[in-house]
Amino acid sequence: MSAFPWKKMYAFNEDRLDKPRRFGVTEIPFPKFSPFSHNPLQDIFESRGDYVDGLNLSRGSYSKMPKATIKQVIDLAHQHGVYVSTSVWNEHPISITPSDFKEYVEECKQLGFDTIELNAGTLGIPEETFLRFVRLVKSAGLKARPHFQVRFNESDIPKGGHRAYGAYIPLKPRSSEFVEDVDLLIRKAERCLKEDADVIMIDADGVSQHADKMRGDIVAKIIGRLGLEKTMFEASNQRISEWFIRQYSPKVNLFIDHSHVLDVECIRGRNSGSNHAFVFGPSSFSVLR
Repeated sequence: MSAFPWKKMYAFNEDRLDKPRRFGVTEIPFPKFSPFSHNPLQDIFESRGDYVDGLNLSRGSYSKMPKATIKQVIDLAHQHGVYVSTSVWNEHPISITPSDFKEYVEECKQLGFDTIELNAGTLGIPEETFLRFVRLVKSAGLKARPHFQVRFNESDIPKGGHRAYGAYIPLKPRSSEFVEDVDLLIRKAERCLKEDADVIMIDADGVSQHADKMRGDIVAKIIGRLGLEKTMFEASNQRISEWFIRQYSPKVNLFIDHSHVLDVECIRGRNSGSNHAFVFGPSSFSVLR
């Protein structure tokens, strides 16, 4: 059996397209401080900028930065053809009223952000309000990226007949129990895409967090319904990134650590035809079967 099952499913030129790319996107989080580099972000862009499509200022990395510094970071990314996304919105000390959110969107636009990410699992707002937030982002001329995870609060799961399209209403009080519901995730994501959301981020939790517990069934269902170009998956290590690419082609969009960029790009097959050898020698990890 071929090590690249996607070759039987996709007609795809293995040579990588240049930026900006609509698919096969690689996004990285803001790098942690390194004692060996005065400007680690500059080093990343200079050494592997051609392979980085997006930068996510995540985990509150910019919440305490001066606005002038944030703008410098964004300008640097744009100089290298890299778009910049906010982190999940709930990391910021902002109330969740639509008016305050609109102010937040305008501030992000003034700073130069390209994409605003919205975490559906932690915002704690009704679905219709969440969709309104997506529309607010789009009306401001920015890209909207809803962030979903498969594990839902038990009280968020509609019961019986409430599963009809558009009929979802959050139930209260919220439960402390978490259950898995892929169909609910997909239905919510489909509604966001109908509101012109640009791509759906799929959280690694419960799906692709651990290489030995990959949920290929969930990934297949999500991609089958939403499409490869409309989804982005968190990949916590190189083995998981390789699994995604070997299963779903270099067109899969991945959120990875900056230290994995070169290896992942080699797996994607940049200008290498069918030869996916690593530029630094053989892979140090096994291919998931």
